[in-house]
Amino acid sequence: MKLRKIIPLALMAICLTFVMPAFAKDETPGPVDKTEQLARAQQLVARLHEIQHMDKSNLTSSEKKALRQELKAMKKEFKRDRGNGVYLSVGALIIIILLLILILR
Repeated sequence: MKLRKIIPLALMAICLTFVMPAFAKDETPGPVDKTEQLARAQQLVARLHEIQHMDKSNLTSSEKKALRQELKAMKKEFKRDRGNGVYLSVGALIIIILLLILILR
C-alpha cells in the first residue's frame, strides 16, 4: 500500500479508539411507557415540593446530607428521563471532518 492510503486509515483507526468509550452507557433504562414516566415525574415533583416546604432548621447534619443526596439523585433521574438531544464526541467530529476531506477532494 502507498503511504497516501495508509495515513488516512491510521488516522481513522486512532479516532475510532477515542469514539468507542463515548458509546458506553452505565445507566439502567427507565420506564418506557409515557404514562409511567409522567406518573414518576409527578411523584418526583411532589417530593421536591415537600422538601422545599420542609423546616430544615431542626434537622441534623446527616439528615441534611441525606436530603442533598436525594435531590441529586432526583436531578439525575430527571435528566436521564428527559433524554432528548444528540451528542457527538470529539472523535466523531474528527472522523466526520476526515471523511468530508476525503470525499470532497
